[in-house]
Amino acid sequence: MKKGLVALAACLALIVAAGCYWVFALGAVQPDGPVAAPGTRPFELLTYQSRLLGMPRQYALFLPPGYTSHPERRYPTIYLLHGGHGQASDWFIKGDAGGVIDRLYRSGALPESIVVAPDGNDRRGSSPFFDPDYVDGPNGRVLSAIGSELVQLIDQRYRTIPDPRLRAIGGLSSGGWGAFNIGLHYPTTFSVLFSHSGYFHYSGSGDRSINSPALFVDQLSPAKLLPLAFYLDAGRQDGEFLSETKQFARQLARMQLNVTFHAYPGGHGLVGPDAGWNYWHKHLADSLTLVGTRFKQALAQDARR
Repeated sequence: MKKGLVALAACLALIVAAGCYWVFALGAVQPDGPVAAPGTRPFELLTYQSRLLGMPRQYALFLPPGYTSHPERRYPTIYLLHGGHGQASDWFIKGDAGGVIDRLYRSGALPESIVVAPDGNDRRGSSPFFDPDYVDGPNGRVLSAIGSELVQLIDQRYRTIPDPRLRAIGGLSSGGWGAFNIGLHYPTTFSVLFSHSGYFHYSGSGDRSINSPALFVDQLSPAKLLPLAFYLDAGRQDGEFLSETKQFARQLARMQLNVTFHAYPGGHGLVGPDAGWNYWHKHLADSLTLVGTRFKQALAQDARR
């Protein structure tokens, strides 16, 4: 009997370990994650040659529904960054970002926008053993490749409104850190920075003082920071991610900056209605609603001129 229980426990442990590996090490779709509704508009996966990284790079592109039928219109831009062991298509394949965005369009919460989800990995590629390095470091100038080179490319290829008030950047987990690291280094390029379950102290190689948003933000002048809006959330089961997000939100509030913080049920996890991609899918609507408010304010200002 005892041997049978031991064997059963060992089998269960293997199943759990295999499940963890399947979801994270292989970067698979979460078993109970969001499922796109029938008729959800597709995204495109495109490639460009990065001069800064010296290699081809991918980005997922989600154009607004009226883009082709209204060739005279120009649009705001939103950049979405993936997390650990991720790739450009993650937000759309694993998180059904397209479904979230189209629902916000229909409700009027978000003006139609061009949404870009770049590959955030450095020259080492995607790995389950380290997070993407959204920095300019020994493995490539990822920070500049996204914050400058890609932004310029998107503005050239598509009918964007090339105005920082109408650009936002955000991400999940290490992509949340990446969005703030890139956004704070390019404060005149983006007007909204948002993070879901992110962290704000860099632990990789290189200069941590300039790649940790919680440290780097103190080096920026109020003139650069005051025009920005910051959105942060983390799950109540997110452990250190929640603690670090709370602490950073308080820091931004003490600096009298425009910051919104929420703690929601769930967070990082394998399965569950508020875990992993279910969490990020659900709360992308919250961050993009704030983005939509900012975009609508800027568009209204321009209409009055």
